Amino acid sequence: MSTLTDVNTPNNSTGTTKDVNDDSSTKTVLTVEDIHKLLPHRYPFALVDRIIDYVPGKRAVGIKNVTFNEPFFQGHFPGRPLMPGVMIVEAMAQVGGIVLTQMPDSPEGLFVFAGIDKVRFRRPVVPGDQLVMTAELLSIKRSRFGKMHSVATVDGKKAAEGELMFSIVD
Repeated sequence: MSTLTDVNTPNNSTGTTKDVNDDSSTKTVLTVEDIHKLLPHRYPFALVDRIIDYVPGKRAVGIKNVTFNEPFFQGHFPGRPLMPGVMIVEAMAQVGGIVLTQMPDSPEGLFVFAGIDKVRFRRPVVPGDQLVMTAELLSIKRSRFGKMHSVATVDGKKAAEGELMFSIVD
């Protein structure tokens, strides 16, 4: 399993690289290629385009650029395309997966949903929006179960939020 300590990523302002274990105030950025090294999701279910901030063992902030070319817009809904809530939740979970899979004592295996609590949708997400998702680790048990609080925003306004639980599948 790859770890974030293997990934050096460009620093937005200087073009230099920054190791994710560096404790400077510079934000860690992961490209889509870096994300694909860490998560198994692929088209059409790879829903995170970039990680714009990452604090090991605590939180990650990712973005999803929502385009009209997304396959779910063909049927959800013709004439009024809305990103399905389950896809928003899945995108938030993938950001949480960046945090969980990189925990120091994380066992080998695949983290999957074990539960979803208190999820609320606050505004529609439509083509042209940039979904910004923050996943903060609330708890981890026996290195096999994790709980995250996740928030998705568009233009600084909440689109969705909730608690996501994960379990590892051997």
